Amino acid sequence: MEEKRQKELLIIIPAYNEAGNIEKLFDKLEQPEIANIADVLVMNDASSDSTNWIVKKRGHTLVTHVFNLGYGSGIQLGYKYAIRRNYRYLIQMDADGQHDVCNIPVIYEKLKSKCADGQFPDIVLGSRFMKGSPEYKSGIAKKIAYRLFRRMIKIGTGRTFTDPTTGLQGLSRRAVLYYSKYNNFDDRYPDANMIMQMTLLGFNLIEIPAVMHFRTEGVSMHSGLKPFFYMFRMTVSIIAVWFRIKVFKIDADIVGDEK
Repeated sequence: MEEKRQKELLIIIPAYNEAGNIEKLFDKLEQPEIANIADVLVMNDASSDSTNWIVKKRGHTLVTHVFNLGYGSGIQLGYKYAIRRNYRYLIQMDADGQHDVCNIPVIYEKLKSKCADGQFPDIVLGSRFMKGSPEYKSGIAKKIAYRLFRRMIKIGTGRTFTDPTTGLQGLSRRAVLYYSKYNNFDDRYPDANMIMQMTLLGFNLIEIPAVMHFRTEGVSMHSGLKPFFYMFRMTVSIIAVWFRIKVFKIDADIVGDEK
């Protein structure tokens, strides 16, 4: 049997009880336009349903946690895997089908293309709210969170990001290497706080329009009262990131060493 050749792009998919969604996602990821450019890694966060067996059946690389570690810890472990296997680029997307697979080639090309300043992007953010993105309707609580986090990032960095909580992101090896190290990545809810952090540290972040859908099956990690806890925790985290870098100068002088 011919050995499968490793690609330069890795797609990381964190999954927790996504048996109702992930097989449909694989149907799209296994189409030639995606399968020819990317490998797939699923970070199964101790799912109690058949997520584990579905991934194995489809033949994708799988890491299964014995205990539930949370979204951020699962993603970071995927970063460590990518660094050890020498992947050059990484795209992270959700297992619930909200992130359309059509975004992958677009993000991949952006990662490989120089920006107007002549630099390659470190992080490409897929936005639901840029001109060119299909209409995406959100609830009142989420709209409040988006506006709050946009404003905080604007005040802290001088830059405006239309979708500060997007989970659809492309990363260069430089960004993945930084994230993979201890204490450089939020182990619970890595969202707007990481955008604040990486912008302040001098990483090159850009946004592009993205196609996203609503979850059709399963339960979101932001269901019930969790959005209120998330909003409070994220607000505190964004402020803490700003103080750590701008006031205490922690990590501010080591970004240039990330290669």
